Amino acid sequence: MTSNDTMADLKWVLVDTLGIHDRAATIGASTPLLGSMPELDSLAVVELAQALEDHFGFVIDDSDFTGETFETLGTLAEFVERKRAEQQMMSTRPAG
Repeated sequence: MTSNDTMADLKWVLVDTLGIHDRAATIGASTPLLGSMPELDSLAVVELAQALEDHFGFVIDDSDFTGETFETLGTLAEFVERKRAEQQMMSTRPAG
């Protein structure tokens, strides 16, 4: 389960990155992404990943680029929350 704030922020990043403002109202957690959204080609995936890193403040590893991660907006939101939690843990970990 993802927070409404994460979903709203992610939706904004997706819509803005892909330039699909005219379809924003139809996009929700169950919206299929990779393989279903023509705008989300291989170059757009890289652009979206960069936008997510910039907006949410985490780094996406090459191993994170899976079909499951980009399957739906909901699975991408779960990924974003997981990465944010990992980033939070790393920033609160004592140096040493």
